[in-house]
Amino acid sequence: MEEAVKSKKIRILLIDDEKDFGFFVKLNLEKTGRFEVTTTTSGSKGLILASKEPPDLILLDIIMPELGGGHVAEQLLENPATADIPVLFITAIASRTQVQSQLGKIGGRSFIAKPVTPEELMAKIDRLFARKK
Repeated sequence: MEEAVKSKKIRILLIDDEKDFGFFVKLNLEKTGRFEVTTTTSGSKGLILASKEPPDLILLDIIMPELGGGHVAEQLLENPATADIPVLFITAIASRTQVQSQLGKIGGRSFIAKPVTPEELMAKIDRLFARKK
C-alpha cells in the first residue's frame, strides 16, 4: 500500500528577465514532481510575489533592467516577511571557473553560473535544503 501522505513540494520563485530561461527552468523543475515554480521577469513584481506568498527558495538573476538582483536581495532582507527566504543567485556574469574559485558565494549567498543544466540546478537546490535542516 502506497503512503497516502506525499512530501510537500518545494515552492520556488524565479526572478529573471529572460522569459525563455524562466520557462525552461520552470518546465524542468516541475516535471520532477518535487517543485512548484512561479516565474516573473521583474524584480519589483518578484518582491510583491515573495511578500504575498513567501516561497521556500528564490532563484534570482543579478543583471536585470529596472531593478537588479542585488537590490532585490537587499529589499528581501529588509522585509521581515521575506528576510529568511534563501536566495540562490543565477548569473551569466560569472564563469563556471569563477563560481568554483569563489565556492559559489556572493555576499554570503549562493550562486550558480549560466548556462546551468537542470541536474546542476537541482543538485544545488538539494544542497541548500540539506544545510537548512
